[in-house]
Amino acid sequence: MRAGDAGQDRRGYLAEAAACRAASGKAVLCRADVAADADCRRLVATALEAFGRVDALVNNAGTTKFVAAADMNGLDAADFERIFAVNVLGAFQMTRAARAALEASGDGAVVNISSYSGMNGLGSSLAYAASKGALNTLTKGLAHTLAPHVRVNAVCPGYADTRWARVGLEDEAYERFKSGLEATLPLGRMPLAEDVAETVLWFLTAGRAVTGQLLVVDSGEHMAGGIAPGDG
Repeated sequence: MRAGDAGQDRRGYLAEAAACRAASGKAVLCRADVAADADCRRLVATALEAFGRVDALVNNAGTTKFVAAADMNGLDAADFERIFAVNVLGAFQMTRAARAALEASGDGAVVNISSYSGMNGLGSSLAYAASKGALNTLTKGLAHTLAPHVRVNAVCPGYADTRWARVGLEDEAYERFKSGLEATLPLGRMPLAEDVAETVLWFLTAGRAVTGQLLVVDSGEHMAGGIAPGDG
């Protein structure tokens, strides 16, 4: 995480909450670490207290360490443990904590935010790609476990044009990378966060006959050979 990112994240959360309230919605902020089971249970309890029910869960928390795939000495056991604790265990613990409420809703749905890295083995690090592969398997396992009352699916973005994608690159270098990548994509542009969000919303509200699916959102990146190891 670069200097200032924590503050920027907090400002972003506050702005999103304000936007929800301005649109006559209700938003509650609750700081927690999904790697800690007690925090996961507190998050669900907070949601139930505020809204009285839980109809949907989006497991969006994620972390990584940017290490080129060839640099196997750049990762240690602690890196793997933290990445898996957030990206895999966190999704499991949040789903477990919310299970009863999701089942009681009558139309519960879980969407895990995975990555195309979990399919092609490439990405910000080998540990990150491995964690997303595990999350994909967890998605299918949870779909079996929670059926027929709760649907569980995963969205697997390719390289998306987000602040996360810019980590470690100056603006000029990032724009060169973006232009080069987009020249190879069948749809001609990198996906945006909004593209991923719209797909998540479809799984939550419209995909009532869909469970256990891993949907790639990548502007056709998987057909163009993907990105180079260590790029995203």
